[in-house]
Amino acid sequence: MNKSPKELSLEKAIFKKLPPGPLRRLAELVLADEEIHALQEYANVVSIKRLGYNDHGPVHMRKVLLNALTLADLLHRAGIPLSLESEEIGDHEDSLTAIFLAGMLHDVGMSVTRSNHEEFSMLLARPHLERFLLSRYPDDLRRRVIVGSLVTECVTGHMGTIHIHSLEAGIILIADGCDMEKGRARIPLMLNTEAKVGDIHKYSSAAVERIELTPGEHRPIRITVHMSSSVGFFQVEEVLFPKLSRSPIKPHVELHAGVIGEEMKVYL
Repeated sequence: MNKSPKELSLEKAIFKKLPPGPLRRLAELVLADEEIHALQEYANVVSIKRLGYNDHGPVHMRKVLLNALTLADLLHRAGIPLSLESEEIGDHEDSLTAIFLAGMLHDVGMSVTRSNHEEFSMLLARPHLERFLLSRYPDDLRRRVIVGSLVTECVTGHMGTIHIHSLEAGIILIADGCDMEKGRARIPLMLNTEAKVGDIHKYSSAAVERIELTPGEHRPIRITVHMSSSVGFFQVEEVLFPKLSRSPIKPHVELHAGVIGEEMKVYL
């Protein structure tokens, strides 16, 4: 299994976010799984070469996972329990397990089609999810059921097309929306030079220089979007903000965006 330098760099950062023990061992298993990697790579072929969209492959899914772990850590450091913990049906590491698996599996359905791809993602992911959960919780059927159901909510809810209710699913929704930096649009911009449906996503994404996830001044999380031109506001206002509006973590987030060198616009 050949991985790009970017994948390996993201995996290194992901491991730093994981506590030692069972979850890290699960991460090693999933990240070394050749079938999952093949699904992710083919999802990217369909997304970029067949449909002309931006990256939905191994790098994107690892980036979303890293974003999600960062968001979860910011909430945890602020003393805000995630849903499994607040509902007293699991602990923080169970929530991280669901977030990890959802991040790695949420876009494999792009290997089928763009429309309703989140549902196809869950269809393709289910057999793999069952074996990963069995490895993580070999003697705990109850936790396998709970975490498996939570992963399903995270994956099927990551486009904001259905109502989600857990903080964990809200984290995945926003983590996905935050992967809109210019590198994500580089390959489709190189391959496709004729105008077509979806180009606004590529060009607006290309204007986003970087996104920072940091503690906020008034809320636990601050999302700061730095862009090279105002076309990047399309990504903020038509992609990220609608997802944030539908996310259960919205009350905990500040959103700032602006062209580098100009005054930031404050959304929340």
